Amino acid sequence: MSARSIRRAAARQANKAAEPTVNNNISEAHLAANRANSQLSTGPKSEQGKLTSSHNALKTGLTGRTIVLPTDDVAAYQSLVALINQKFAPANDYEKHLVQTIADTEWRLLRIPTLESGLYALGRAELAADCAQEPDPQLRASMLEAHIFRTYQKDLRNLALQERRLRGQLKQDTAELLRLQQERRETCAAAAEAKPKPAAVPNGFEFSTPPTPVAPATIPTAEAPAPDHANLKSEAIAA
Repeated sequence: MSARSIRRAAARQANKAAEPTVNNNISEAHLAANRANSQLSTGPKSEQGKLTSSHNALKTGLTGRTIVLPTDDVAAYQSLVALINQKFAPANDYEKHLVQTIADTEWRLLRIPTLESGLYALGRAELAADCAQEPDPQLRASMLEAHIFRTYQKDLRNLALQERRLRGQLKQDTAELLRLQQERRETCAAAAEAKPKPAAVPNGFEFSTPPTPVAPATIPTAEAPAPDHANLKSEAIAA
Protein backbone atom coordinates (compact mmCIF):
# COMPACT_ATOMS: atom_id res chain seq x y z
CA MET A 1 0.00 0.00 0.00
CA SER A 2 1.37 3.39 -0.92
CA ALA A 3 1.85 6.28 1.47
CA ARG A 4 -0.95 8.17 -0.22
CA SER A 5 -3.39 5.29 0.32
CA ILE A 6 -2.37 5.07 3.97
CA ARG A 7 -3.03 8.78 4.46
CA ARG A 8 -6.44 8.50 2.83
CA ALA A 9 -7.39 5.53 5.02
CA ALA A 10 -6.33 7.41 8.13
CA ALA A 11 -8.33 10.47 7.06
CA ARG A 12 -11.45 8.35 6.50
CA GLN A 13 -11.12 6.79 9.93
CA ALA A 14 -10.67 10.21 11.54
CA ASN A 15 -13.76 11.59 9.76
CA LYS A 16 -15.79 8.57 10.79
CA ALA A 17 -14.72 8.98 14.40
CA ALA A 18 -15.66 12.67 14.32
CA GLU A 19 -19.22 12.02 13.07
CA PRO A 20 -21.87 12.63 15.73
CA THR A 21 -23.66 9.61 17.09
CA VAL A 22 -27.29 9.47 16.04
CA ASN A 23 -29.68 8.72 18.82
CA ASN A 24 -32.22 6.23 17.55
CA ASN A 25 -34.13 6.20 20.81
CA ILE A 26 -37.00 8.48 19.74
CA SER A 27 -39.84 8.83 22.18
CA GLU A 28 -43.40 8.03 21.17
CA ALA A 29 -44.37 11.69 21.62
CA HIS A 30 -41.60 12.84 19.31
CA LEU A 31 -42.58 10.24 16.73
CA ALA A 32 -46.22 11.30 16.87
CA ALA A 33 -45.18 14.94 16.40
CA ASN A 34 -43.12 14.04 13.32
CA ARG A 35 -46.07 12.21 11.83
CA ALA A 36 -48.34 15.17 12.44
CA ASN A 37 -45.86 17.56 10.82
CA SER A 38 -45.55 15.35 7.78
CA GLN A 39 -49.27 15.68 7.14
CA LEU A 40 -48.92 19.45 6.91
CA SER A 41 -46.84 19.21 3.70
CA THR A 42 -48.63 16.86 1.29
CA GLY A 43 -48.06 18.84 -1.88
CA PRO A 44 -50.14 21.46 -3.70
CA LYS A 45 -53.91 21.41 -3.23
CA SER A 46 -55.13 23.71 -6.01
CA GLU A 47 -55.34 22.69 -9.68
CA GLN A 48 -52.84 25.40 -10.65
CA GLY A 49 -50.39 24.15 -8.03
CA LYS A 50 -50.78 20.55 -9.11
CA LEU A 51 -50.20 21.53 -12.76
CA THR A 52 -47.06 23.46 -11.86
CA SER A 53 -45.78 20.63 -9.70
CA SER A 54 -46.30 18.09 -12.46
CA HIS A 55 -44.48 20.40 -14.87
CA ASN A 56 -41.51 20.61 -12.50
CA ALA A 57 -41.28 16.81 -12.43
CA LEU A 58 -41.29 16.52 -16.23
CA LYS A 59 -38.87 13.94 -17.62
CA THR A 60 -37.62 14.87 -21.05
CA GLY A 61 -35.92 11.58 -21.87
CA LEU A 62 -32.93 13.45 -23.32
CA THR A 63 -30.52 12.05 -20.74
CA GLY A 64 -30.10 8.76 -18.94
CA ARG A 65 -30.44 5.24 -20.26
CA THR A 66 -34.14 5.31 -21.12
CA ILE A 67 -34.41 5.84 -24.87
CA VAL A 68 -38.01 4.97 -25.70
CA LEU A 69 -40.53 6.55 -23.34
CA PRO A 70 -43.96 4.97 -22.70
CA THR A 71 -45.54 7.66 -24.89
CA ASP A 72 -43.15 7.09 -27.82
CA ASP A 73 -43.96 5.24 -31.02
CA VAL A 74 -41.97 2.00 -30.76
CA ALA A 75 -42.52 1.11 -34.43
CA ALA A 76 -41.16 4.49 -35.52
CA TYR A 77 -38.09 4.00 -33.32
CA GLN A 78 -37.43 0.53 -34.75
CA SER A 79 -37.83 1.89 -38.27
CA LEU A 80 -35.25 4.60 -37.54
CA VAL A 81 -32.79 2.03 -36.15
CA ALA A 82 -33.22 -0.17 -39.24
CA LEU A 83 -32.72 2.80 -41.55
CA ILE A 84 -29.47 3.87 -39.87
CA ASN A 85 -28.19 0.27 -39.86
CA GLN A 86 -28.89 0.08 -43.58
CA LYS A 87 -27.08 3.38 -44.15
CA PHE A 88 -23.85 2.48 -42.33
CA ALA A 89 -23.86 -1.35 -42.73
CA PRO A 90 -21.80 -2.18 -39.59
CA ALA A 91 -19.46 -5.16 -39.98
CA ASN A 92 -18.52 -5.98 -36.36
CA ASP A 93 -19.81 -5.60 -32.81
CA TYR A 94 -18.18 -2.23 -32.10
CA GLU A 95 -19.51 -0.74 -35.34
CA LYS A 96 -22.96 -2.07 -34.42
CA HIS A 97 -22.65 -0.41 -31.00
CA LEU A 98 -21.79 2.93 -32.60
CA VAL A 99 -24.67 2.62 -35.05
CA GLN A 100 -27.09 1.94 -32.18
CA THR A 101 -25.73 4.97 -30.29
CA ILE A 102 -26.21 7.14 -33.38
CA ALA A 103 -29.79 5.92 -33.77
CA ASP A 104 -30.58 6.62 -30.10
CA THR A 105 -29.14 10.13 -30.37
CA GLU A 106 -31.17 10.82 -33.50
CA TRP A 107 -34.30 9.65 -31.70
CA ARG A 108 -33.64 11.99 -28.79
CA LEU A 109 -33.05 14.89 -31.17
CA LEU A 110 -36.40 14.21 -32.81
CA ARG A 111 -38.05 14.51 -29.38
CA ILE A 112 -36.83 18.09 -28.77
CA PRO A 113 -39.27 19.91 -31.12
CA THR A 114 -42.17 18.00 -29.54
CA LEU A 115 -41.04 19.01 -26.06
CA GLU A 116 -40.66 22.63 -27.10
CA SER A 117 -44.14 22.65 -28.63
CA GLY A 118 -45.47 21.04 -25.47
CA LEU A 119 -43.96 23.77 -23.30
CA TYR A 120 -45.65 26.49 -25.35
CA ALA A 121 -48.96 24.59 -25.31
CA LEU A 122 -48.68 24.26 -21.53
CA GLY A 123 -47.89 27.96 -21.24
CA ARG A 124 -50.93 28.92 -23.30
CA ALA A 125 -53.14 26.87 -21.00
CA GLU A 126 -51.57 28.31 -17.84
CA LEU A 127 -50.96 31.94 -18.81
CA ALA A 128 -53.72 32.83 -21.27
CA ALA A 129 -55.72 34.56 -18.56
CA ASP A 130 -52.82 36.92 -17.80
CA CYS A 131 -53.08 38.48 -21.26
CA ALA A 132 -56.84 38.27 -21.73
CA GLN A 133 -57.33 41.98 -21.01
CA GLU A 134 -55.61 42.99 -24.26
CA PRO A 135 -58.35 43.70 -26.88
CA ASP A 136 -56.11 43.37 -29.96
CA PRO A 137 -55.91 39.63 -30.84
CA GLN A 138 -52.57 39.90 -32.62
CA LEU A 139 -50.97 41.88 -29.84
CA ARG A 140 -52.52 39.56 -27.24
CA ALA A 141 -50.98 36.52 -28.97
CA SER A 142 -47.56 38.20 -29.08
CA MET A 143 -47.79 39.13 -25.42
CA LEU A 144 -48.72 35.55 -24.54
CA GLU A 145 -45.76 34.09 -26.45
CA ALA A 146 -43.39 36.49 -24.69
CA HIS A 147 -44.98 35.71 -21.35
CA ILE A 148 -44.53 31.99 -21.98
CA PHE A 149 -40.89 32.44 -22.92
CA ARG A 150 -40.18 34.55 -19.85
CA THR A 151 -41.94 32.05 -17.58
CA TYR A 152 -40.38 28.91 -19.06
CA GLN A 153 -37.10 30.32 -20.30
CA LYS A 154 -35.13 27.99 -18.02
CA ASP A 155 -36.82 24.93 -19.55
CA LEU A 156 -36.42 26.26 -23.08
CA ARG A 157 -32.75 27.01 -22.52
CA ASN A 158 -32.27 23.53 -21.10
CA LEU A 159 -33.76 22.07 -24.29
CA ALA A 160 -31.39 24.15 -26.41
CA LEU A 161 -28.45 23.03 -24.26
CA GLN A 162 -29.43 19.38 -24.57
CA GLU A 163 -29.80 19.76 -28.32
CA ARG A 164 -26.27 21.16 -28.66
CA ARG A 165 -24.92 18.33 -26.49
CA LEU A 166 -26.70 15.65 -28.48
CA ARG A 167 -25.61 17.09 -31.82
CA GLY A 168 -22.01 17.16 -30.61
CA GLN A 169 -22.26 13.53 -29.52
CA LEU A 170 -23.85 12.57 -32.83
CA LYS A 171 -21.06 14.25 -34.79
CA GLN A 172 -18.37 12.57 -32.67
CA ASP A 173 -19.88 9.07 -32.92
CA THR A 174 -20.45 9.38 -36.66
CA ALA A 175 -16.88 10.51 -37.26
CA GLU A 176 -15.55 7.62 -35.16
CA LEU A 177 -17.67 5.09 -37.07
CA LEU A 178 -16.59 6.41 -40.47
CA ARG A 179 -12.94 6.36 -39.37
CA LEU A 180 -13.16 2.73 -38.24
CA GLN A 181 -14.88 1.68 -41.43
CA GLN A 182 -12.26 3.43 -43.55
CA GLU A 183 -9.47 1.70 -41.63
CA ARG A 184 -11.21 -1.65 -42.06
CA ARG A 185 -11.52 -1.16 -45.82
CA GLU A 186 -7.88 -0.14 -46.12
CA THR A 187 -6.78 -3.18 -44.11
CA CYS A 188 -8.82 -5.52 -46.29
CA ALA A 189 -7.45 -3.91 -49.46
CA ALA A 190 -3.85 -4.24 -48.22
CA ALA A 191 -4.41 -7.90 -47.33
CA ALA A 192 -5.86 -8.56 -50.77
CA GLU A 193 -2.86 -6.91 -52.44
CA ALA A 194 -0.39 -8.93 -50.36
CA LYS A 195 -2.05 -12.25 -51.19
CA PRO A 196 -0.33 -14.02 -54.16
CA LYS A 197 -2.50 -14.12 -57.22
CA PRO A 198 -2.91 -17.40 -59.17
CA ALA A 199 -1.89 -17.60 -62.82
CA ALA A 200 -4.57 -16.62 -65.27
CA VAL A 201 -6.43 -19.64 -66.69
CA PRO A 202 -8.25 -19.05 -69.99
CA ASN A 203 -11.89 -20.13 -70.08
CA GLY A 204 -11.53 -21.88 -66.76
CA PHE A 205 -9.33 -24.68 -68.13
CA GLU A 206 -5.64 -25.16 -67.75
CA PHE A 207 -3.72 -26.50 -70.73
CA SER A 208 -0.20 -27.84 -70.58
CA THR A 209 2.08 -27.33 -73.58
CA PRO A 210 3.28 -30.74 -74.86
CA PRO A 211 7.02 -31.10 -75.46
CA THR A 212 8.21 -30.56 -79.03
CA PRO A 213 9.09 -33.98 -80.60
CA VAL A 214 12.67 -34.45 -81.76
CA ALA A 215 12.91 -35.00 -85.52
CA PRO A 216 14.66 -38.31 -86.47
CA ALA A 217 18.16 -38.09 -87.95
CA THR A 218 18.25 -38.15 -91.78
CA ILE A 219 20.45 -40.93 -93.25
CA PRO A 220 22.12 -39.87 -96.54
CA THR A 221 21.33 -42.17 -99.52
CA ALA A 222 24.29 -43.56 -101.59
CA GLU A 223 24.28 -42.20 -105.13
CA ALA A 224 24.26 -44.69 -108.06
CA PRO A 225 27.49 -44.66 -110.20
CA ALA A 226 27.27 -42.76 -113.44
CA PRO A 227 27.01 -45.05 -116.56
CA ASP A 228 30.18 -45.56 -118.66
CA HIS A 229 29.06 -44.43 -122.15
CA ALA A 230 32.28 -45.69 -123.82
CA ASN A 231 31.83 -49.24 -122.62
CA LEU A 232 28.19 -49.24 -123.61
CA LYS A 233 29.15 -48.18 -127.15
CA SER A 234 31.83 -50.92 -127.47
CA GLU A 235 29.41 -53.57 -126.33
CA ALA A 236 26.88 -52.39 -128.85
CA ILE A 237 29.43 -52.68 -131.84
CA ALA A 238 30.55 -56.10 -130.76
CA ALA A 239 26.99 -57.31 -130.73
